[in-house]
Amino acid sequence: MGDIKKVVLAYSGGLDTSIIIPWLKENYDNCEVIAVSGDVGQDSELEGLEEKAKKTGASKLYIEDLNKEFIEDYVFPTIKADAVYENKYLLGTSFARPIIAKRIVEIALKEGADAICHGCTGKGNDQVRFELAIKAFAPDMKIIAPWREWNLKSRDEEIEYAEAHDIPLKITRETNYSKDKNIWHISHEGLDLEDPANEPMYNKEGFLELGVSPEQAPDKPTYVTISFEKGNPVAIDGEKLGAVELVKKLNKLGGENGIGIVDLVENRLVGMKSRGVYETPGGTILYHAHNKLEEITLDRDTYHFKQQVGLRFAELVYFGQWYTPLRKALSAFVDSTQETVTGDVKLKLYKGNIIDAGVTSPYSLYDPDIATFDEDEVYDQKDSAGFINLFGLPIKVQAKKKLIKE
Repeated sequence: MGDIKKVVLAYSGGLDTSIIIPWLKENYDNCEVIAVSGDVGQDSELEGLEEKAKKTGASKLYIEDLNKEFIEDYVFPTIKADAVYENKYLLGTSFARPIIAKRIVEIALKEGADAICHGCTGKGNDQVRFELAIKAFAPDMKIIAPWREWNLKSRDEEIEYAEAHDIPLKITRETNYSKDKNIWHISHEGLDLEDPANEPMYNKEGFLELGVSPEQAPDKPTYVTISFEKGNPVAIDGEKLGAVELVKKLNKLGGENGIGIVDLVENRLVGMKSRGVYETPGGTILYHAHNKLEEITLDRDTYHFKQQVGLRFAELVYFGQWYTPLRKALSAFVDSTQETVTGDVKLKLYKGNIIDAGVTSPYSLYDPDIATFDEDEVYDQKDSAGFINLFGLPIKVQAKKKLIKE
């Protein structure tokens, strides 16, 4: 291992990466470790990170502000695609990894590093997401994944290692949920959640971090109007906001009303099923509003085909294939469908529910003169008979052939 003299570490300051710094120095001939934290909205998790990283052996720490790029270039394109993994998961961890990994590669190349290290487990999806992104920008870079090398077998053993090396932790064995937080969401895994028979402790103090449970939400509904331009959200209640500010505001509104809490047993890319609880208050509102606006602005065939594209797009994001020709091609298709997705969507937020309260668009394809149940001079109902005869002709022919054979 003597050829590894400088390593750039994807550093969060959580349990895994906290112990990786001393582990790298012990197992890679006291190599230099440069820590990199991609700021995608972890907030308080970044406090005191530089001091901690250096105290445990890092030579320096980069904290890179990626919030704006994350929301505009990764989150919004995924919303426009209506990409949801397995009907529930809004991809909060999935699309954060490519942007973080890309920046880590940039720093590793600038620093002349011999290797990039990450703290992802051998059971998880994130190892794939990080490493595919690294391969996209530094195909010959060596990758170190301690979970595939060391003898530690559990998070309890990691805590023991940290205690033996005087590494401060913000968790205990009792609060040792595996969490991932960014501006878009927070995920909870492990402990009692590993048994799908257990109801999540939503009302337990400290469990939910971005909001409250529906039971604890106000008895009075909250109305909110979201404005979109070409598929991108641009304003809340008439107030123009930047992408980051807009998501933060919707997180607050959604969290207060118990919106966006999902309990999901998902199919991981590596083959196993995994149970997690996700909080995505603002994101849940945005997905709902965007889809509502598409209902009136997209023609039937585009809308239906786009639903198929959304499923594949979600898989690409979940599988870590952001930097692939197919994902870029699908985004180009999606962008072409968004030219008319402009307008306002009014929603009512109430105890975990999002209730439609009105939608308008200058590009609306909804024509009340045609759709009305009252008398009109636009739609000749007699025309439908010929349409049905032609549309049903294959069924009619098949039925007649069947009768002849009988």
